[in-house]
Amino acid sequence: MNAAAEAKNGARNAYVRSAFIFLFNYLVFVALCALFTWLNAVALGEGHSLAGYVRENFTSVAALLCSLFVLCVIVWFYYFFERRQKLLEAKSVWLIFILLETGLVVCYFFGYFFNIYSRPVAMLALLALMLLGRRDAIFLNVIFALLLYSCDYFTNFTELNQYAAAMVSTPLIVFSAGMVAVFVGSKVKTRLRSLLTGFAICLPIVILIACLEYSRGQGIWYLLLYGLEAGIVSAVLFMALLPMFESVFNCVTDYRLRELSDHDAPLIRELKEKAPGTFNHSIVVAHLSEACAIALGENAALARAAAYYHDVGKLRQPEYFAENQAGYNPHNELSPELSVDIIRSHAKDGSELIRSKHLPKVLADVAIQHHGTLPIKFFYAKALKMTDGEVDIEDFSYPGPKPQTKIAAIVMIADASEAISRTLPDRTPEKVENAVREIIEERMDLDQFTECDVTMRDLSTIKEAIVSCLTGVYHSRVQYPKLTLKRKDEKQHE
Repeated sequence: MNAAAEAKNGARNAYVRSAFIFLFNYLVFVALCALFTWLNAVALGEGHSLAGYVRENFTSVAALLCSLFVLCVIVWFYYFFERRQKLLEAKSVWLIFILLETGLVVCYFFGYFFNIYSRPVAMLALLALMLLGRRDAIFLNVIFALLLYSCDYFTNFTELNQYAAAMVSTPLIVFSAGMVAVFVGSKVKTRLRSLLTGFAICLPIVILIACLEYSRGQGIWYLLLYGLEAGIVSAVLFMALLPMFESVFNCVTDYRLRELSDHDAPLIRELKEKAPGTFNHSIVVAHLSEACAIALGENAALARAAAYYHDVGKLRQPEYFAENQAGYNPHNELSPELSVDIIRSHAKDGSELIRSKHLPKVLADVAIQHHGTLPIKFFYAKALKMTDGEVDIEDFSYPGPKPQTKIAAIVMIADASEAISRTLPDRTPEKVENAVREIIEERMDLDQFTECDVTMRDLSTIKEAIVSCLTGVYHSRVQYPKLTLKRKDEKQHE
């Protein structure tokens, strides 16, 4: 009961904190609009101060403040009702608003110094797509379209800019370009193709420019070039800013996951040098996990990266793990209790190591969850023999937690399946399938999947994917005949 009360109080405090963050960023929006208004006044050569402008245009200023406040409230209610978990993480709330503010500043200055049609209006949609997901990207794209329109309309930017049709059509331009960015960008998996996405983004912008400004005759061509530039620059700025957001907010994107899975990534390279057996084991587990994730419709890049890092805790004492030993086993000189402490510590050590390197939290979570609360049977059996059966199995089990996600459950099964497949003298599909089935059933009997959303159908799919991959990895080979071949000149000499 106390734990439930503490969780409830923690959630309430998180919501209050998020509300203050929303209020602070509302004031940031107001400050930005004040800056934009002053810059527009300077460009127009008007001598009045900002305070004078507010007095003269009090109705417009009040409408701007209200519209900004309404948009912030809508964002808060959206996340409260649809993505409440985001509000519990201050980092996520800051990310949402900094994305909106960055998009607003970048678009304003492109319009101020170049042309209103040159603004990279799809940059925010691309960033939100990679950092927050498609659903949030679509919502924030709508909010950004209204936000940019409000800033344009209720400041004196309308007087500075000579394209009245563009001002009125800002929401349509931003929305259409952003939606193309979301749906085209979600299919892109490499940075080069993300750059090419800019050409798709410019299509709705160029079409709208042609419709809005067709009466300008020859002058429309340079406006169309601005539209082309807007799409391409949206992709370029997205590529430039994405690594910064990934680093500052420690976000998980497919691009970053692929970089972390590269064999030249620092921890992977260290694993390859200091624990080659664990490294090779992780490669196969990554292959199995990726296949399972694809079969289940999960994030394959995340499953692959999580599998690569699930055993990095073994770097602390690699020689105590069988795959890294070359004949000598140091456990022969240790008690079962001490051996168990060393073996099970690799899950916690891996999680701590991943966090210390400021890598994504999800990788640390999988590292500490991939053994759940399973017993370490080898040393438990050894202790039973030494103590006539008076041993508490919990003293020889991993401390947990159990897998909390499908990815963690996949890695748990793939890890054990790869290990046991190496011990099979007969690796026929039937033998491999029986071994994998036993692994899954044992973990079900020990309630290892009770805290994640894995279904029986999912487990069946995982089993089929692993068996298919393992039989491909450890396929049988034709026995080569034992023949000694000689060079032609030696044969002729004889």
